Amino acid sequence: MKKIDFMFAIGYQGVSAIVDKNAKNQYGKLSGRELSEKGLFKTAFCSALYDKDNSGLKDVVAVFNRMSGESLSSVESVKRLLGVFDVPDNITKVIYV
Repeated sequence: MKKIDFMFAIGYQGVSAIVDKNAKNQYGKLSGRELSEKGLFKTAFCSALYDKDNSGLKDVVAVFNRMSGESLSSVESVKRLLGVFDVPDNITKVIYV
């Protein structure tokens, strides 16, 4: 699965990822920080998770806390909040909607 598809995946069905084509086209060129600042936390988080970028993950947590007024203390908390835990390794097909 490509990074850009993982970032904009809105769900999975079997071995297929369902990807938001419009969001991918509109926001696909933005950095993780820019995505966070626009409130696209799941997308920014997925970008950093795919790259195994711990500082990027912590940056998403910090921006989320600042913008939401929450005080999440860990990356694990954000994983639970967003429902994103790891890059699926069984995806062989991408469906754009």
